Amino acid sequence: MIDNDTIRKLRELNIGEIVDILEVQQKDSVILLYSFDERMKLITDYLYTTKYNSKVQRLINSAKFRFPSADITSIIYESRSIDRSRIIELSTNSYLNNATNIIIQGYTGSGKTYLACALGKEACFKGYRVKYIRLPDLLMAYDEAKTLSAIHLKKFLSKYEKYQLLIIDEWLMEDLSNEEEHFIFELIERRYGISSTIFCTQYKQSEWIELLGSNVHSEAITDRIIHNAITIETGKTNMRELLNTNKN
Repeated sequence: MIDNDTIRKLRELNIGEIVDILEVQQKDSVILLYSFDERMKLITDYLYTTKYNSKVQRLINSAKFRFPSADITSIIYESRSIDRSRIIELSTNSYLNNATNIIIQGYTGSGKTYLACALGKEACFKGYRVKYIRLPDLLMAYDEAKTLSAIHLKKFLSKYEKYQLLIIDEWLMEDLSNEEEHFIFELIERRYGISSTIFCTQYKQSEWIELLGSNVHSEAITDRIIHNAITIETGKTNMRELLNTNKN
């Protein structure tokens, strides 16, 4: 049994969990027969699992997913054109090591956002910093940072540059001003070849340049995104209607 002074020191060191585990072990006559190495292994495994799970949950919470309960194992493939083997491959997060982008293209309600959130959560499970945001919200946050000061704007850009996985939903759902387009170009340029971005959009890649204004920036943005990208088409099936039908 550890003495009170040792318990105090452990708690002051902010590792009071060890005290809690030791107290549980002291009440288990079987564990008391274990060697010091065996008991230490149990303590280490418990602490690692607890700390790891806490870290993952923090990453998931800070990502602000539209669907925080999205799960890669719950994706429906029937009646859809989604390649199951491709999704399983992406769930290993190997694309993040190569700074590969993912373009999820499909009709309204076809499950683009859910799929992106499920892939984002898989990245969180492996310790990657992820951020989900709608393009309109990203532009609104940019406008706010811009009105404050050049320093705020620089910090804002740096913040979104550093996410290991950035999910931009509703890509090209609204027109961009020249200033906003320049901001998007700068963000894409900074992330190019370094980090991965998932784009959820209703529009085919062949329409992007025109939607972006058919200028130098629009061509540069499109080229940098699709140069090293994997495209997933979710098709025309309306998942909301399909799920409601299955419930009835």
